[in-house]
Amino acid sequence: MIKNIIGMLVGREMGRRQGGNGTKGAILGTIAMSGMRRMGPLGMALGGAYVAKKAYDRKRGRGI
Repeated sequence: MIKNIIGMLVGREMGRRQGGNGTKGAILGTIAMSGMRRMGPLGMALGGAYVAKKAYDRKRGRGI
C-alpha cells in the first residue's frame, strides 16, 4: 500500500512540474512506480525522498 501512495505522490509532483492535469500526473506516477518497483527498496527510498524534497521546497518558498 505504501508503494501505491508513494507512486501517487510522485505522479502528482511530476504533474505539477509539467503543468498538466491529474490524468497526466497519474500516468507519470504509474510509469515512475514501475521503475521504482524494479529498483526495490532503494527505489522506494528515492521516490519518497523526491516527494519530501518537493514538499519541503514548497513549504520553504511560502515562508511558513
